[in-house]
Amino acid sequence: MAKQAKAKPLTSKQKSYLRGLGHHLTIMAMLGKEGITDRVLKTVEETVAAHELIKVKVQENFPHDRHEAGEMLAAASRTQLVQVLGRTLLLYRANPDLPADKRIVLP
Repeated sequence: MAKQAKAKPLTSKQKSYLRGLGHHLTIMAMLGKEGITDRVLKTVEETVAAHELIKVKVQENFPHDRHEAGEMLAAASRTQLVQVLGRTLLLYRANPDLPADKRIVLP
């Protein structure tokens, strides 16, 4: 697997745009008492590669604070944490391999 260059931080305008897109998304992964497992990382990796923007739910029994969970999962999955809203995380990673009509074009 080729090493990806570190993505530049999202601007507040880009985060706002992504939050708008993420509003109607369904949750694609859940973090539970086991923490960030290989299975969760694989699910996040596959889903973010296909969609670029995903929602992840942090369950009550997750061993860390929800904000910590977001930072930890973003670092482990090489995504950017767009938002923590309640117990829901919104993660983004651009995928230049997607067809142009499937990619998210940031403002």
